Amino acid sequence: MVCLAFAIVIGNAITLIIFLRTRQFRTPQVYLKVSLALADIIVGILVVPFSVYTEIALMVNSTRSTQNNGCSYSGRHLEAWQPCKAIGIIFTVCTFVSISTIFLMTVERSVAILRPLHKDSVITRQRTLSLIVFSWVVSFLLAITPFIFSNAFTMEYNMCSRMCNYALITNQAPSWNVMLLFPIFDFALLGASLVVNVLSFSTIRHYSHKRKFLAEVESYVGAQRPSFSDIKAAKTISILTIAFTASFTPIAAFVVGNVAGYTWCTFSFFAFWILTSNSCCNVIIYSVRDKRFRHGVKQLFIRTPPIVWENN
Repeated sequence: MVCLAFAIVIGNAITLIIFLRTRQFRTPQVYLKVSLALADIIVGILVVPFSVYTEIALMVNSTRSTQNNGCSYSGRHLEAWQPCKAIGIIFTVCTFVSISTIFLMTVERSVAILRPLHKDSVITRQRTLSLIVFSWVVSFLLAITPFIFSNAFTMEYNMCSRMCNYALITNQAPSWNVMLLFPIFDFALLGASLVVNVLSFSTIRHYSHKRKFLAEVESYVGAQRPSFSDIKAAKTISILTIAFTASFTPIAAFVVGNVAGYTWCTFSFFAFWILTSNSCCNVIIYSVRDKRFRHGVKQLFIRTPPIVWENN
């Protein structure tokens, strides 16, 4: 857990520094990447360290009683773990923000590919910033939805997942149904992202086919075809989408299983921490896929002359 927290914080801190200090990175696409990095770094600063602190506290004070087959603290310990309510909501908000931001990044690149001539007029910095704020607000409202629609919910540190999870104060089984909003929302956005990616790559394949087989391709599509940087960015976002979908699927299965009445203690641990580990994956993907990002990392640690890149 400690190593994961360091990896998340350091990796996303480097990402934020590179994106914010380089003028060429101040584009709508990068603003979305900054929002994604902020969500990830919050997980590394608050969520993971709280789990580390709690585990240390448990080892020091091993006499704490548990219930539900050792899966959560009993009611009399709730007052001592009030921060868990905030930490659990923060983790949920950051997860929703990550998913919604990936969706917005996918749409932004699809506009650049499907309508390259209208890209600058449709995708503006002001609109992008407004959508980023909107995604954070909606994510917060969605995270507190169980508390709005039912007073049967609280947040407890779960001994199975080693994280703060939603829990029922009373045994009102129907109340769990509201939790289905989470996987529905997430898979709706991830599914939409995959569909948009398919459309984008179909367009890319269409242009590639024309470039290969039509001699007059230059005069025919000319300025209307997407740039190489747009195509590469779309591929990078597709990798981000696939990676997040793979990491989120176990937690969605766990939520559905919980609603159905299953505990899945061991599975919940892997599900939550696979999702958490995704917070340090983005910087790795950027490093592999983005030459400008790699150069920014090199500039950060080694003095090299700046390079003027083509804006995408």
